[in-house]
Amino acid sequence: MKEVNKFFFIITLFILSFSNTIGAENRITSIGNANAKINVKVFSSLTCPHCASFHLKIFENLKKDFIDKNLVKFEHHGFPLDLAALNAELIVRCNNDINKKLQLLSEIYKKQNEWAVGSDIIPINESIKKIGLSLGLQDNDMSKCLENEKMQDQILNERIDAQKKYNINSTPTILINEKKYTGKHNYQDFKKELEKFL
Repeated sequence: MKEVNKFFFIITLFILSFSNTIGAENRITSIGNANAKINVKVFSSLTCPHCASFHLKIFENLKKDFIDKNLVKFEHHGFPLDLAALNAELIVRCNNDINKKLQLLSEIYKKQNEWAVGSDIIPINESIKKIGLSLGLQDNDMSKCLENEKMQDQILNERIDAQKKYNINSTPTILINEKKYTGKHNYQDFKKELEKFL
């Protein structure tokens, strides 16, 4: 990423940290029974390889074994570490259909090595939009989402709030019922940890 983009991103976060935090309304990607015994929160940057690995190795099994059985509520929280990750998060939130959002999230992670490369944000944006187009999003709608300053501020404020509340120093940071998961990033270990809460 160009230095000017990094500088802009850091300055924006700094300014927002002094503004009022957002209200209760947010647009995090959430699936599962709201009253489930277990709440899994994953704070991720969509350009982070470890985040992609965690999602791709764990999410589908988690959905089948826990979420679909109403045992887990799963929440993806955007925690962008750079402008490319912020823009990818904007595209994920461009669709209000939760299933489409999750499909898009998975595809963005699967194709991370294709779009999250280079230093020019314009071709990066176009590559992210291609993934959206393949899942039925409209080019014009995605362009509007990328220019939506209110949504940008919301995502960055969510990141600032999460940093303050959970002292996040790396991504992904995974919380199980508000407790940080520090185990291995494979499904068997993660499943064993979840079973302790049942």
